[in-house]
Amino acid sequence: MKITLSNSEFTATINSFGAELISLKNKSNKEYIWEGNPDFWGKHSPVLFPIVGSLKNNSYCYNATTYQLPRHGFAREMEFNVIEKTQDSVVFSLNESADTLEKYPFKFELQISYTLTEYILKIGFKVINNNLVEMPFSIGAHPAFALNNNFENYELQFEKSENLIVSILENDLISNSIYSLPIENNSLPLNYSIFENDALIFKSIASKSVSIAENNIPFLKVHYENFPSLGIWTKNQAPFICIEPWIGYADTIENNGNIEDKEGIQILGVNQTFETNYLIEIL
Repeated sequence: MKITLSNSEFTATINSFGAELISLKNKSNKEYIWEGNPDFWGKHSPVLFPIVGSLKNNSYCYNATTYQLPRHGFAREMEFNVIEKTQDSVVFSLNESADTLEKYPFKFELQISYTLTEYILKIGFKVINNNLVEMPFSIGAHPAFALNNNFENYELQFEKSENLIVSILENDLISNSIYSLPIENNSLPLNYSIFENDALIFKSIASKSVSIAENNIPFLKVHYENFPSLGIWTKNQAPFICIEPWIGYADTIENNGNIEDKEGIQILGVNQTFETNYLIEIL
């Protein structure tokens, strides 16, 4: 089921499958979200839960039992229920099932909300622990933004002047190798060569917003105040860029497999709720 929100400036369309944002258009019909062409990448803006990235051997250990979880978890491949809806907002909900309990032995509710206010789309994440034990989890966003012209016409403009430290992936896991990605005037010109080793992964980053600019003119900004980590990703020759706020990231190559020991994991207390959000602002 597809839900469309609207205000005087924009429409946003969200698919209940994965609670995934699939379109954000202005009143001139300009599309800001990647179309999802499977020749490059068949997603638009998946929700990453209960893990972000890949696990070592696609598995983890909890209470001496081994569980299998695919890259980025299972929420992006599940049907959500709509629990609230207005003209400019919607809340989706996902609960555990027999299938999820085989992969992730916890009772939970995951709510994803979308709210349009003038030139901003606010995306909210709420994780509720319905267990009598603590619940480990990670959560992240993966929005892909359409770039309709020459890729090298675009740049990313970071909020702060900083030394960007990239963690290098090794077989989809975070290695011990890092490198510094220099930026001038807070800007990173886009070039496919910087993604030769897959995503740019910043385990920690000072900037809490990143803008996309075309020919030095910014047109879209992602705000992620409460997300400590960030991924930037595209595929070779693909006309999109992903700006991915994360709470958690892929396993490190030295991870011992215990989910509670995983770098970046969140531990949610009994009957506790975790909430955060990020914003997509059209400039």
